[in-house]
Amino acid sequence: MMAGINMLHVPYRGEGQALTDLIGGQLHVMFASMTASMQLVRSGQLRALAMTGASRSPAIPEVPAVDEFLPGYEINSWAGMGAPRNTPSAIIDLLNGEIRTGLQRQEIKAKYADLGGSTFSTSPIEFGKFLAEDVAKWTKLWKFAGLKPA
Repeated sequence: MMAGINMLHVPYRGEGQALTDLIGGQLHVMFASMTASMQLVRSGQLRALAMTGASRSPAIPEVPAVDEFLPGYEINSWAGMGAPRNTPSAIIDLLNGEIRTGLQRQEIKAKYADLGGSTFSTSPIEFGKFLAEDVAKWTKLWKFAGLKPA
């Protein structure tokens, strides 16, 4: 949308099969997560063209960020933890505390960094705000592209 590029979206059930097809030449380009593709880039099976985050990755600093040639472009993949709606707040607080503690462990941070990722943790309320902002960003893109939920 920002670059005015028209690309054909090819849906896959998972990133693994899409990466296999990219390596095999069935796809020409793919927006892949760092954690799924880093070892393939390091082995030479894939060539990283650009980072979609706001800046270059310390894991492969030679690869430019899209923002360097298309200012304002930023797409990050992330993972979060959730619980059923009526889970007691004491349980939510306990889980959040344990997850945050775990994500601060140096061996966890090092593993994510090796895969080109990073860790961050927040409170359940802050995570809810983050989710709302992310949904709004993607909703704008989906509407622009004319996409509809399946």
